[in-house]
Amino acid sequence: MASERSEKHDQARMSLPEELRPVFDDLVTDYRFAAMKVHGSPFVSFAVLAEMVRQGWRLGAEPLPEELPG
Repeated sequence: MASERSEKHDQARMSLPEELRPVFDDLVTDYRFAAMKVHGSPFVSFAVLAEMVRQGWRLGAEPLPEELPG
C-alpha cells in the first residue's frame, strides 16, 4: 500500500504521532470506500482526516447494516 500513497497522504500521516497513524490509516480506508460508493471517486483530503484524528476522532461504533432496496 505504501506505493499507492501520495506525497500529501504521507505528509498528513507523518504529521501524526506514531501511535495515531493506524487510526489515520483506518479512517482513510473507510473514507475512500464511502467516497467511491457515494460519489464514484476516491478523493480524500488527507490533511482534513489527519486533523480529525488529531482532534480525537476514533471509530466508536460498528457500521449499520446496509438497507436492501425495495
